[in-house]
Amino acid sequence: MRRSPGPDERQRDAERTKQQLLDAAVTEFGAHGFSGARVSAIADRAGVNKQLISYYFGGKQGLYQAVADRWRAGEPTVTQDAKDLGEVVGAYARTSMEQPDLLRLLVREGLDRDTAGGDEEAQYQRFQGMLADFARRQSEGELPDDVDPAYAALALFGISAAPVVFPQIARALGLDPDSPDFASQYAEQAAVLVSQLRSRR
Repeated sequence: MRRSPGPDERQRDAERTKQQLLDAAVTEFGAHGFSGARVSAIADRAGVNKQLISYYFGGKQGLYQAVADRWRAGEPTVTQDAKDLGEVVGAYARTSMEQPDLLRLLVREGLDRDTAGGDEEAQYQRFQGMLADFARRQSEGELPDDVDPAYAALALFGISAAPVVFPQIARALGLDPDSPDFASQYAEQAAVLVSQLRSRR
């Protein structure tokens, strides 16, 4: 006779379902943006009933916010071992290539000018924190004095995103972005390139 699942089992099933929905949502939002993504497609990809999106997240916007919250929660670990700005950029480049759908989601926000699903204030605070870090690094000689930290941050963010955003250009340059070694090699070269910005004082 089959027994009913206990509270711990139900909790594990609920967490597993939430993670499946979050993983599916990253892909769908990355491919179609917030406005273009459909909850039915997210549920189908996750293999669950679409009503669970409302049950667990309060709907599409809540799910989008949960995706952003999960990324922000894990973001500090991306650069925790980075010793200098070059390694910071290399770490972001590696993460972008390991989790391309998250980067595509961010790109879609910019292309669609779609912030309906996101938290603009949280994003502003996040990047202001990055800017403050760049200013500190400039004061320590990691950037030349005549470089504006905000422009530098934007440009270096572009370096970390380039392989995911422009894979066709990588191929035209004779590189193979699908190679198993490409992510680590690109991250290493990005770090070397950025390290050349260090001020010669």
